[in-house]
Amino acid sequence: MGSNPPLPKAFRRVWAAASASSFGDGVYLTALPLLAASLTRDPMLLSVISAAALLPWLLFGLVGGALVDRWDRRNTMWLTDAARALLLVAAVAGAAAGWLSVPLLIALAFLLGIGQILFDTAATAYIPELLDRDPGMLKRANARLRGSVDVLDGFVGPPAGSLLFTLGRTVPLLVDAVTFAFSSLVIRSLPATAPRPRPARGSLLKEAAAGAGYLLRNPLLLGLSLRPAFGNFAFSAGAAVFVLFAQEELHLGATGFGILLSCEAVGGFLGSMLSGWISDRLGTGGALILTAVLLTVAQTSIGLTDSAVLVGVALAVRAAALSGTIVLSGSVRQAIVPDELMGRVAAAGRLLALGVAPLGALLGGWLATVSGLRTPYLVGAVFLAASTLISLTMTSNRKVEAALAAAAEEDGAVTETAK
Repeated sequence: MGSNPPLPKAFRRVWAAASASSFGDGVYLTALPLLAASLTRDPMLLSVISAAALLPWLLFGLVGGALVDRWDRRNTMWLTDAARALLLVAAVAGAAAGWLSVPLLIALAFLLGIGQILFDTAATAYIPELLDRDPGMLKRANARLRGSVDVLDGFVGPPAGSLLFTLGRTVPLLVDAVTFAFSSLVIRSLPATAPRPRPARGSLLKEAAAGAGYLLRNPLLLGLSLRPAFGNFAFSAGAAVFVLFAQEELHLGATGFGILLSCEAVGGFLGSMLSGWISDRLGTGGALILTAVLLTVAQTSIGLTDSAVLVGVALAVRAAALSGTIVLSGSVRQAIVPDELMGRVAAAGRLLALGVAPLGALLGGWLATVSGLRTPYLVGAVFLAASTLISLTMTSNRKVEAALAAAAEEDGAVTETAK
């Protein structure tokens, strides 16, 4: 029986850097609302601070992808994390000087969001470059990366952020700066890759539009992007009222609520680790159909049960299916998109997935107001059922395998031409 070749040492450094950043993100995302609430009790201002982190994706996501395709991806990653570390240190210094305010937090969240665009898009494009677009290695690499996010960002980071906040309001920001600095140094230590061919440059906006157009014209890539779009819309509808749902429908306090969030983190980790195993047995398309069904069933269960235990199980199943979807769809995208378009296509897909989340949150709040706290979950399940149809028709095994074969043939032709 053959064994999978080991992932290269360079990837292990990327994994270490991503793990440090995931921990820092968990600390930051927990501490930011606490820090904001210590400055204002105005719900509108609090929502503006939260929205400031997402707004850069809507404004600059496609342009960020075009820039990543122009720039060296390794350099983009370490310089971006170095800049984010310096930005957080400056914010801590500003707070020490008495300048801590809501406008400062809005600006901080916005600028860190721009950094996230550049880093995440560059990382998505750099991994297939590092692994020679090998589909098996990409699945294993993405499973490890996603597992780190689930454990460190979703499980370890949040309680650490709360604890650090009790030591000082800006201590979590300082810890996040340290994780960015560590990530920057580790990525900077990676060997430089050979310069990529540079096609003639045109308008940055035209280049960004070319990436979006490539995604929209490819049915498989479009299906892989519509899945998270439908999912984020459904999840955001429920997440908007989840605290109230836990308190009023499940009768849980702060401890019980924290346990539910932990169930999500554990489920997400298991899903990312099992995604490759399931894909080997059902095929990537079959695995994506399975995750879509599980997402629908889990979301429906949350809306129907009165048991906190069953909700915890459903959250774990939902998170496992979501992580598996992210790993598998991301691996296919990295294997089939041409290298020169990787950043732009990744950014376009991310924009499509994130752009609908605010609309889902607004719908969830309205549904909860007019129909009760369970309604957002049941309506969300309808959108997740629609994503199952997307998987059946647009991302089946046949279509995934055909796209992988075409990409491998194209890579082989490019290699022969280079010789």
